[in-house]
Amino acid sequence: MTYLVATFYKFVRLPDYRARQSPLLSFCQLHDVCGTILLAEEGINGTIAGEAAQLQVVLDYLRQDPRLADLTYRSSEAERRPFQRMKVKLKQEIVTFGQPNIDPQAQAGTYVDPKQWNQLIADPDVLVIDTRNDYEVKIGSFQGAVNPHTEAFREFPDYVQQRLDPQQHRKVAMFCTGGIRCEKASAYLRNHGFDEVYHLQGGILSYLEQVPAEQSLWEGECFVFDERVAVKQGLEPGTYGMCFACGHPISETDQASEKYVPEKSCPHCWEAEPVEPNLGEPSTES
Repeated sequence: MTYLVATFYKFVRLPDYRARQSPLLSFCQLHDVCGTILLAEEGINGTIAGEAAQLQVVLDYLRQDPRLADLTYRSSEAERRPFQRMKVKLKQEIVTFGQPNIDPQAQAGTYVDPKQWNQLIADPDVLVIDTRNDYEVKIGSFQGAVNPHTEAFREFPDYVQQRLDPQQHRKVAMFCTGGIRCEKASAYLRNHGFDEVYHLQGGILSYLEQVPAEQSLWEGECFVFDERVAVKQGLEPGTYGMCFACGHPISETDQASEKYVPEKSCPHCWEAEPVEPNLGEPSTES
């Protein structure tokens, strides 16, 4: 059986988000849809999976709310059930950033369509920044992109304060897995004096889906927040596995290492206290 996986988010005012939790959870469970949806006053963020027809019913249910009527999603396929159960969580933020004065609805940068992304990042005057966490960047990124070496998204403002200057970096383009982190990051930069700020619409996943392999400037694979671990061009399943001791993505080389013991250790946590990574977006990531 093939499962359809849908990822979505929207920054929108939801002051009644707490009241929506229980009905939404019950509706998803009724239709045998699994995954995680985050609700906060600033919006919604989720990745869910199920049979195509049932998944569509849930998405239509979400769009019945006028505030979510234009909710869009990206879809991909998984051969196995990618999540074991359904969770609807209440959060302070739909992606943890720790900057309460930032409003992506009002301040976000300019969206760039995936098919126009190559042209933008080929401009030598554009600083291209990967807003994801270090362990994600290491398994794949765009050619020439800067890695901020953050362990959690909430560290990104410190990176901006220490390394970026609006007078020196006049054009900044950012990207992330599904678009949510770079949308919030773009609002932060604009709030701090950066005028030309761009972000990849739909994130890496939309780029890998829409841009042909022969034109792609992506190198490696893209970490995703479900049991597929990573995807590659065309959103085909990648080659990475997951270390269930520390939560780090592991390559085929890692898995061949003597330091890799299934469910006990891998080269990343060998001789270290296992630490589950801060994924920055929902555990299923959007």
